[in-house]
Amino acid sequence: VQLQASGGGLVQTGGSLRLSCVISGSIFSGNTMAWYRQAPGKQRELVASITSGGNTKYADSVKGRFTITGDNAKNTAYLQMNSLKPEDTAVYYCNLRRPFTPVYVYWGQGTLVTVSS
Repeated sequence: VQLQASGGGLVQTGGSLRLSCVISGSIFSGNTMAWYRQAPGKQRELVASITSGGNTKYADSVKGRFTITGDNAKNTAYLQMNSLKPEDTAVYYCNLRRPFTPVYVYWGQGTLVTVSS
């Protein structure tokens, strides 16, 4: 299983970006997709997650600005980021996990988001 993240880039404060994470390989149903981010000198943090049932969770810092969605037909997860702030600057990682047997966790490579002030 491989996760390919894309969509990062340089954007001005207040701008928008959409990240994509394409899953390739064979997976079971019942997965949770998530986006994490890691800023320089900081720990990786959960940004947003979505379960197979469509339940979403967001970090307080991004609520109302970011939206996570999934397209099962395309095996792709998205993170729409609006009203970006300089503090959103980080490497963003997509994550696929299955909390039920068989349990697994996969990570994609990071995609860099830079928000200029």
